[in-house]
Amino acid sequence: MINSRAAIYPGTFDPITNGHLDLIFRAARIFERVIVAVADSKGKTPLFNLEERVQLAEEAVSDIPGVEVVGFRSLLVECARSKGVGVILRGLRAVSDFEFEFQLAGMNRHLDNELETMFLTPSEKYAFISSSVIREIARLGGDISPFVTERVNAALVQKYSSLPR
Repeated sequence: MINSRAAIYPGTFDPITNGHLDLIFRAARIFERVIVAVADSKGKTPLFNLEERVQLAEEAVSDIPGVEVVGFRSLLVECARSKGVGVILRGLRAVSDFEFEFQLAGMNRHLDNELETMFLTPSEKYAFISSSVIREIARLGGDISPFVTERVNAALVQKYSSLPR
């Protein structure tokens, strides 16, 4: 049974940022359950492996009631079905995000016409944050502490200090 009181928020979350957390907090006020679905995304060559990204996300959302984190290696619609959710939650930071997200929503609806997509925009203070920008700042030794949790900050510092320069 598809549940419209439950949503799935998919992404690579490499790493999870305060912008992601903003959307998760707000989604948790709308839905009884929010599944943060961390995609394997081999095509993106993530900095953190799937298990690390799931762990960082779990730690970041541990105090938000009704939120759980799962990793997935399948189609999003299959993950959504397995969790019994009826809504895919996507974030839109800028107008430039819309075209791609619109295409994804249409394809997901084609693959499962019982799934709806809902778009949320981040709070203004997070609209410019992306995981790729956070990784680049961290790689170059910049201060990312205002944009991620302490644990994510420490994980990025550790990861970049262990990589060859």
